This record gives sequence, structure tokens and C-alpha cells, in this order.
Amino acid sequence: MTAQYGNQPIGQHKARTGAGAGENVLSIIAIVMGAIGLLFLPIVFGLGGLILAVIAKFARHERLSTIALVVGAVGLIGGMILGAVVAG
Repeated sequence: MTAQYGNQPIGQHKARTGAGAGENVLSIIAIVMGAIGLLFLPIVFGLGGLILAVIAKFARHERLSTIALVVGAVGLIGGMILGAVVAG
């Protein structure tokens, strides 16, 4: 049985591949690394999260990459400021 205005079968839809959290893997890892970088080793985790967020934004065009960029930058800069305040 087909639809009235086309050859698309009724009741059968193609499954979307690559949808959901699977397409935001780098962004999610970058968000986690940025959050960890706020408290522990901001140069390692914050910078790693920032690099992953840039790759996710410009190479893979992920949806959560803008949030990951912000969290990575806050983790890097905020972690260094927090470390300086605690050390001084």
C-alpha cells in the first residue's frame, strides 16, 4: 500500500542513523574534561577539553560543541585562577 501523493510506503519509516548522543561523543568528552580541569590539572584537562571541543566544532560540526568550548575555556582559565588563589 502506498501513500496518495507519492511512492513512500505507509507505516514504514527509515531509521535515522547517527542520531542522539552518538554524534556528540567528542563534545561530551570535552565537557567532562573541562569540568575536571576546573579542579584538577587545568593545563592538562582544560586544554585537552578545549582541543577536543575545537575538533568537534570545526571538523565534526557537533551540536554540543559550543557548550564544550565554553566549559573547556572555563575549566582552563578558571582552574588556573582557582589554583593561584588556593596557592597564594
